[in-house]
Amino acid sequence: MCGRTSCHLPRDVLTRACAYHDRQGRRRLPQWRDPEKYSPSYNKSPQSSSPVLLSRLHFEKDADSSERIIIPMRWGLVPSWFKESDPSKLQFNTTNCRSDTIMEKQSFKVPLGKGRRCVVLADGFYEWQRCQGTSQRQPYFIYFPQTKTEKSGGNEAAESPDSKEKVWDNWRPLTMAGIFDCWEPPEGERLYSYSIITVDSCRGLSDIHNRMPAILDGEEAVSKWLDFGEVATQEALKLIHPIDNITFHPVSPVVNNSRNNTPECLAPADLVVKKAFAHSCSFNPLHPC
Repeated sequence: MCGRTSCHLPRDVLTRACAYHDRQGRRRLPQWRDPEKYSPSYNKSPQSSSPVLLSRLHFEKDADSSERIIIPMRWGLVPSWFKESDPSKLQFNTTNCRSDTIMEKQSFKVPLGKGRRCVVLADGFYEWQRCQGTSQRQPYFIYFPQTKTEKSGGNEAAESPDSKEKVWDNWRPLTMAGIFDCWEPPEGERLYSYSIITVDSCRGLSDIHNRMPAILDGEEAVSKWLDFGEVATQEALKLIHPIDNITFHPVSPVVNNSRNNTPECLAPADLVVKKAFAHSCSFNPLHPC
């Protein structure tokens, strides 16, 4: 499952990190829709707003479906057919969407059939592990392995504001497969919202949790998932499976409270209960999947 993420990169840095090549092979930057609704955060929870990538064709009928936009959306899909005036009255949880039942549930099957596929952007996501012998849970931050720049190695570079910009400018965002929908209330503006698709965990994460987001690893996978104009639903669903190209580290319990929004949320930290984890956990917490 996925119930908490971090996406704190400044808008311009996130935009550059999402550079892509269009159908003609030209390098492009995605354009923003409603950029003022983007609020960077180290600790995003369901019902908050997160940036997602999607095809421009969803908003412009004559657009090339390979072109991309970024739009902030509500986390927790509100189906277009929902009849209430308040989305919080939705009686079921749509934070995540299981890959094995995606075609069985109306909330997901309908928008998927309309090509409403998106890519949820994040620095990474958080997951909690409960171990035998303790009631406490250890949070972990999970993300793509990063390529260190020359500026990012060494303590002096880490302390420099300029070097921090360099480090984050080279951060590879996590790209998670999602489904979105558009709900129009009786009064007020339309609401765009999404669910993150989940799959069985890869081997390295299975000791932390048995589910993980469906991560799209690489430009080709992201392009195929987004390009609903050229890639049919059944073909796109072949991209949905566990991946091993992921790493993680333990973080402070400060992340447990969704109101906490500081760099400490994702900074490496000691295990909460070292002795209990040493006896009941069989993996190295700093070892990638």
